[in-house]
Amino acid sequence: MKQDLRIIKTQESLRQALLTLLKSKPLESITIAELCRLAKINRGTFYLHYRDVHGVFKHYLEVIVEDLRLSYEEPYYKTNFIIQNIEADMIKIFHHVKKYQDFYQIIFDEKMPMMYYYLLFDTVRSFMKESLDVKYLEAEPDINIDYLISYQTNAILGILIEWHRQGFKTSMDELNEQLIKIVSINSPFTGK
Repeated sequence: MKQDLRIIKTQESLRQALLTLLKSKPLESITIAELCRLAKINRGTFYLHYRDVHGVFKHYLEVIVEDLRLSYEEPYYKTNFIIQNIEADMIKIFHHVKKYQDFYQIIFDEKMPMMYYYLLFDTVRSFMKESLDVKYLEAEPDINIDYLISYQTNAILGILIEWHRQGFKTSMDELNEQLIKIVSINSPFTGK
């Protein structure tokens, strides 16, 4: 079912206003009034879509997370989950980050509360857990799965943070090549 263009436009205006406000203050300090003023909508329209400011953030995060999940999973589907067959041009996670660069600049900003990072961390961690090569774990029974998944999750997020710190200057193609080289090193996610 197609969504009404007015609804899409209103939600997008609220998301852009929220991103603008998050650059200068924490989510908890943002009021509905200033969000509506910046989005150029009235409070009545706001309440047709959301209950509070957290609702706008949560909805936007859901949109981003779904796109991130699809971007992360795409190379796995293209190779029928034979991870060794993933090629650099199949990786789409950096395209996703570039698409939502304004959001990630806030998430990775050193002045932002860690709760934003943890929301992202938990999401990526769930993808990593699903892609874990069980055969590797059977061969390494002394490895605690939770620590392993957290380690791998922070490795991916670490690359994204470094890209952010460098102003997103490195090309996505170069990052894809780097990621392939990194994960080719003996890893539970490559099954080697």
